[in-house]
Amino acid sequence: MYWTLELASYLSDAPWPANKDELIDYSIRTGAPLEVVENLQAIEAEDGEIYESIQEIWPDFPTDDDYLWNEEEY
Repeated sequence: MYWTLELASYLSDAPWPANKDELIDYSIRTGAPLEVVENLQAIEAEDGEIYESIQEIWPDFPTDDDYLWNEEEY
């Protein structure tokens, strides 16, 4: 299983919180690449486990805190 920013972006509008099956269904319905579906299927989740955001699936997903952006300058 591997994630990239491009692949993870297909889940940005997913109906969070969601379980594994809901995320797979969402990615298929929205036409996400096969790699997204395969990555979701590879997740070893307990039945009914709920994910609150993409960070729980891919911990390395960059957040706003990861960017050195000074909003006061602009």
